[in-house]
Amino acid sequence: MSIPLRNLYLALFIMGASWGVSPVLVKIAVSAGHHPFGLIVWTNLVSVIMSGVVTFARGRRLPITVPHLKLYIGVSLLGAVIPNLLNFTAAAHLPAGIMAILIALVPMFAMPIALAMGFEKPSLIRFLGALCGAIAIILIVGPDTGLPDASKVGFVFIALGASLCYGGEGNFLTWFGMQGLDPVQVLFGASLVGLMIAVPLAGLTGSLIPLDNLGAPELALVSASVISWGTYATYIWVIDKAGPVFASQVAYLVTGFGVIWAMLLLGERYSIWVWMAFALMLVGIAMVKPHKSK
Repeated sequence: MSIPLRNLYLALFIMGASWGVSPVLVKIAVSAGHHPFGLIVWTNLVSVIMSGVVTFARGRRLPITVPHLKLYIGVSLLGAVIPNLLNFTAAAHLPAGIMAILIALVPMFAMPIALAMGFEKPSLIRFLGALCGAIAIILIVGPDTGLPDASKVGFVFIALGASLCYGGEGNFLTWFGMQGLDPVQVLFGASLVGLMIAVPLAGLTGSLIPLDNLGAPELALVSASVISWGTYATYIWVIDKAGPVFASQVAYLVTGFGVIWAMLLLGERYSIWVWMAFALMLVGIAMVKPHKSK
């Protein structure tokens, strides 16, 4: 069944607006000093519950075969456990707006990986679209809008590691396939794997987070988990329908909306260069077309 182009772009914008608030919520969540392993436990637990309810309510099951386990492990490591560990670590030291900005580098990693694996063909228009995103990043992290503390630059590279993981994940899904599963089933399996990885690590480090006393950080964590679940399921769907490079363009919108949410909810302020960068991000998205539609 062919998916109209406008529907794919609409999905990108909805994901961008929703996912864009995540850096703000994560910033609030880490403000209480919770360890990343403890945060990862709850993000995976929320995803397991929501994915499980939807999967079983639809009369479906979770296949447990070797190919399916490989799929769950790959998505869990590249799309959740490792990037969340890096993001939660960096978020404790970087402004939410900067975290949102760094997400826009996902397509910069996805494009060369896709080219190397043969999923995308070299295209001048796509290159120019990616270049728009790169220029936007330069504008945002320039001298007037850069890090408030130069000593935090190391955490920028930590956050970039998460973008690399996301770029690799999209290509992994294109290469390995969905193994006949829908996005919710994939999330269900990947979240179960993530939970099995995170719980022992959190237990060994004494970083399990009890939610018996819900404060702003804990509520922000749960909210971020719910939002991430919905947008991530949509993200997997878009990858399957339009390819990893097109899907990764959502990073530009996440950046734009992330900056806006950070300003509204956290009072962060940026210069006119941010708005120029946001315009370039939109141009970049428009220049990258889906390579397939199912």
